[in-house]
Amino acid sequence: MRGEKGFVSNQLILGRRLQAIADLVPASCRRLADIGTDHGYIPAALLLRRRLDTAIAADIGREPLERARRTARQYGLESRMDLRLGDGLGVLAPGEADVIVIAGMGGDAIVSILSAAPWVRAGPLLLLQPMSKAEVLRRYLPEGGFAVQAEALAAERGVLYPILSVRGGAMPPCTESQAWGGFLLEGDPLWGRYLEEHILRLRKAAAGLERARSPEAGEKRERFLRAAGELAARKEAWELAHRT
Repeated sequence: MRGEKGFVSNQLILGRRLQAIADLVPASCRRLADIGTDHGYIPAALLLRRRLDTAIAADIGREPLERARRTARQYGLESRMDLRLGDGLGVLAPGEADVIVIAGMGGDAIVSILSAAPWVRAGPLLLLQPMSKAEVLRRYLPEGGFAVQAEALAAERGVLYPILSVRGGAMPPCTESQAWGGFLLEGDPLWGRYLEEHILRLRKAAAGLERARSPEAGEKRERFLRAAGELAARKEAWELAHRT
């Protein structure tokens, strides 16, 4: 899933989620790789805006890659958009891209992709956008040798999507509160809503474990409730700081 787009003249207008990812691509980037590209909208839009010299659009599926091929053809980008069929970061050699986008899939799938390519810790900026299980991705990043440099939220069709800007490096272990509520989202105007959604999610998950009798279930329930309490405290402090 890669979201909506529209057209104005020869420009490709991205939906809010994809635009939020594109906004995190630094001006210094000359070549971007989009892993799981689907329609190829992010690389195509950035190429049309002369933000990149060239781009790699890769997907594990032939049909999504054919959609990206049609996008490239429609906008006359065939010579600047390198289309590759393959699994994860196996389509790239180290140093081929300044920025790598991995978006539109679950956080656990992103973890699998990063784990299979240790070289990725050595240089490129990673823009990661999990559609689900963001908490799994956040827990993994410090353990996997990655440091989160920035986070943002995008709202589209009533859903909030987190985006993480990441490089190889060291950072403290992820707390449960950070796993669910983010590392660096305090300045985002959507953070209060994001916290509320996860507080409700955690409390609902804890309620579902009330009748479970195993020690593991009880421990998980307590962990969920503790995380929900920490998020509620963060939300209260955030709202107090932003009250006008």
